[in-house]
Amino acid sequence: MVKHQPLQVYERQLCLSCITGIYGCRWKRYQRSHDDTTKWELLWSLILLLTFCLLLVWFYFWWEAHNDYSEFNWFLYNRSGEWSDGTVPILATTAAGFTYIAFLIVLALCHVALGQQLNLHWLHKIGVTVALLTTIIGVISVNQTWAQEWDVIPISLQATGPFLHIGALAAVTALSWIVAGQVTRAEKMMFQVVVVLLYVSVLLALYMVPLHITSPCIMDPATLKPRPNVIGHQGAPMLAPENTLWSFQRALQMNVTGLEADVAISMDGVPFLMRDLTLRRTTDVEKVFPDRQMDEASLFNWTDLQQLNAGRWFLKDDPFWTVHTLFQHEKERIANQTVCSLEQLLKLASYHNSTVVFRLRRPPPKHPCYDSWINDTLQAVRQSGVPQSLVMWTPDENRTQVRQLAPDLIQTSVVKRSHQILQQSGISSLLLRYNQVSREEIGNFSEAHINLTLYTVNEPWLYSVLWCSGVSSVSSEAPHVLLKVPYPIWLMRPNEYCLAWVSADLISFAVVIGIFIFQKYRMSGMRSYNPEQIMLNAAVRRSSGDINVMKEKLIFSGHPQ
Repeated sequence: MVKHQPLQVYERQLCLSCITGIYGCRWKRYQRSHDDTTKWELLWSLILLLTFCLLLVWFYFWWEAHNDYSEFNWFLYNRSGEWSDGTVPILATTAAGFTYIAFLIVLALCHVALGQQLNLHWLHKIGVTVALLTTIIGVISVNQTWAQEWDVIPISLQATGPFLHIGALAAVTALSWIVAGQVTRAEKMMFQVVVVLLYVSVLLALYMVPLHITSPCIMDPATLKPRPNVIGHQGAPMLAPENTLWSFQRALQMNVTGLEADVAISMDGVPFLMRDLTLRRTTDVEKVFPDRQMDEASLFNWTDLQQLNAGRWFLKDDPFWTVHTLFQHEKERIANQTVCSLEQLLKLASYHNSTVVFRLRRPPPKHPCYDSWINDTLQAVRQSGVPQSLVMWTPDENRTQVRQLAPDLIQTSVVKRSHQILQQSGISSLLLRYNQVSREEIGNFSEAHINLTLYTVNEPWLYSVLWCSGVSSVSSEAPHVLLKVPYPIWLMRPNEYCLAWVSADLISFAVVIGIFIFQKYRMSGMRSYNPEQIMLNAAVRRSSGDINVMKEKLIFSGHPQ
């Protein structure tokens, strides 16, 4: 008697082999399993998901922090004493880590969709651990050195929130295919209920998210206030060396309404423009005065400062990666820049009828001008001939005396105070970092006729958000970028946003219901067929080149004669 064992058909499954092979090094068919994932592997799946979420936030943070890369590099310089673009390695490692973890997440989802057991390879486990620990260390480091920058996340969500909501809704809606497949394949009722409840909870939460999204750009365009004035922060430092005459001239060529500078005082009482405590970063002091390169800038007299070159460093270090965009005559002019005095800046501003705001740094205690620094600066203002109504005076020291000697100066505070206190102190202007005021406070200052200037605003999205919030002016290192923004990047009426929100929710809900129905119909149809018959039919339909057919085993057994 001859017994026939059922014909076994093994189709080539290159895609499945790649998915299981890359994720868990299970390249062979016999290595794969449809059994339930072990608790240990489920724990690693949760760690992978946690790492992905953390890296997503970290990646988003650095993407939006582009507005303040210069500030970050300056912080690093003050700590290390060496200038370098510290954002490059951070961005490179963040992009690489996020891409790697996102790829593993996609492979894990493919495993779930195909009903394969999750088994992350030990090399990937090491990679996930390294990515997680590196990101945690990065978060802690930023928290200690640059904590104020975390505010960029909620501020940027005012510009990106509605669009991120649509993206998240599309992603969770697409996940319904995998969820529906798991629910229809599951045999345990409890598992089905738990999965459906979790998914529906997440989906409903996303449907309700717009209730908590607040953006000043969701408004009636008729109530949009005038375009904020742009002040050149240190001139146009992306196109010329900061705090030099050429930098301020470049800013004025772009029709900025004001100029902002950092002022120190020399040993002989001459106010000059310098941001750093020392001269090492922005001059050739190492070459001219090698023995004094670590001295504070205020410990040089004006004659010594005039011997320094303040432009070649810009061409060498290229702090904003913009030197390649400059013409040759611009590079030659940059190479000849010297340290600029406050009087030179004020004369330039007076000629162009431009406002000037400067931060005055008090000299060290043993400095000859330690007690006379306010009077020395006022004297420079008078000698320049600039109208006092164009000068924003920021030092709080001796403000009453300054108001008596120069009553027409625009009294400006760099410390946040309530509009009532500012009015009582006779202060009519406020200069703050862009993360220090809320939308409501901006409105309060505007109603109290307090001129509010926010710094440093370099990105069009941030400029648009502040424009919609009603800010009167901003200080920017990129005036050439902001002055090309004729209108907020996006502006939407509340009823239009409500319509878009409801429409997206309804479309998502319809798609999810349709996918669940289709998956149930699909799985019920598959169960109505004999698997062996399907394999035999596949063998008949496919050519021998597409399948490998195991030889039929003939099992002979003795038959009684």
